Amino acid sequence: MTIQAYFDSIKAKTGLGPEDFHRLAAERGLLGPDVKTADIVAWLKADYGLGSGHAMALVSALGQVPGQRLSVNDKVDAQFTGARAHWRGTYDALLAHARQFGEVNLAPTNTYISLRKGGGKFAIVQVTASRLDLGLKLPGVPGTEALEASGSWNSMVTHRLRLADPADLTAEVFDWLRRAYETAA
Repeated sequence: MTIQAYFDSIKAKTGLGPEDFHRLAAERGLLGPDVKTADIVAWLKADYGLGSGHAMALVSALGQVPGQRLSVNDKVDAQFTGARAHWRGTYDALLAHARQFGEVNLAPTNTYISLRKGGGKFAIVQVTASRLDLGLKLPGVPGTEALEASGSWNSMVTHRLRLADPADLTAEVFDWLRRAYETAA
């Protein structure tokens, strides 16, 4: 269901749109960085009979999803804090190489960074303290020992590379990255 479909359904049920809920939330003191998402969801369920999905659509429209107000750069920076900080140089090298192929847009979440060509995702990067995982969209490409099937790790990509050392960012990895970029829409 699209966000607009949620809003249409909410409007049909309550007669109210996102702007109305924004006003009502402000009146109740339910806007701001210290407000918990659960408090807004509880209010929307109790007072308007909305389900969790519809309530979360409104939470997003209210600008109350944690991290939502951060810029793309801030969201990327947040991926490389603490014990994961040593992976920043590897990520930067990977991104610089990908940008040699053409335009690359970033779509970071709280847990990984999507690399996009136009509207199509061709790779994701997820870091832990011990590893940088590079997920690639390479449909029809058989896996290898290093280029394993993504399996249940992330369904948005077909393959996964587990880089345990910055030196694992090799010419072969860059070649797979290029292939994923070229097949993206």
